[in-house]
Amino acid sequence: MTAAVSTLEIRNLHVSVETEEGPREILRGVDLTVRKGETHAIMGPNGSGKSTLSYSIAGHPKYTVTGGSITLDGEDVLAMGVDARARAGIFLAMQYPVEIPGVSVSNFLRSSATAVRGEAPKLRTWVKEVKASMEALEMDPAFAERGVNEGFSGGEKKRHEILQMALLKPKIAVLDETDSGLDVDALRIVSGGIEAVRAKGETGILLITHYTRILRYIKPEFVHVMAAGRIVDEGGPELAAVLEDSGYDRYVKAGGATAPAGAGAGAVS
Repeated sequence: MTAAVSTLEIRNLHVSVETEEGPREILRGVDLTVRKGETHAIMGPNGSGKSTLSYSIAGHPKYTVTGGSITLDGEDVLAMGVDARARAGIFLAMQYPVEIPGVSVSNFLRSSATAVRGEAPKLRTWVKEVKASMEALEMDPAFAERGVNEGFSGGEKKRHEILQMALLKPKIAVLDETDSGLDVDALRIVSGGIEAVRAKGETGILLITHYTRILRYIKPEFVHVMAAGRIVDEGGPELAAVLEDSGYDRYVKAGGATAPAGAGAGAVS
């Protein structure tokens, strides 16, 4: 009997945020499906709603879902708290990871794994897992005893996010502009960590980015363009190449008009 494929389904998602002038709608009807083993890239200009989508999936309280649905393997994600979403298999690598003073990386990682798995990992096995994952990300072993994100460089923060993903083994990983603020060497290392998780085929990856440079290392099967709170174009890796050459101007000028289904690159003019 074939095992069910873990699937994140987003249907007609509308999301608002409170401003001084009142609620402002950011997402205006997003539809997206991400399955285990797939890699999807969401690209678009600044302010198009990419990060709002990531935080809405994770359950950030700042964002209010006003319509639509998010399900994971048929279960209502919107009915879950943030911690329940993590236990269900949703992982978010943040664009701006926060500091947690007084908590070491090693304690944070083991506590996270215990919460997600429902039991503490066996210490001997866990130490080997952490060591191998840190070596793959070219991280000094002393890093494990530092406070979470305290005094970390941009590259160290992003490596720590990918280290978490590798160890927690989520069903769906949402990577919110993981490439931002990285130099060439850090981008190569972080991309290698993402590729290692991707190669196992157990995690669906939603890679949110403004630039195409990370896609030189990670080749998504699906590329989606967001503008004005909607997905307005979709295609394969070739769409990323078009965006590298032409940018997002035509989507911005179109005001978020949606391309015909399956139209691919060049559908919005």
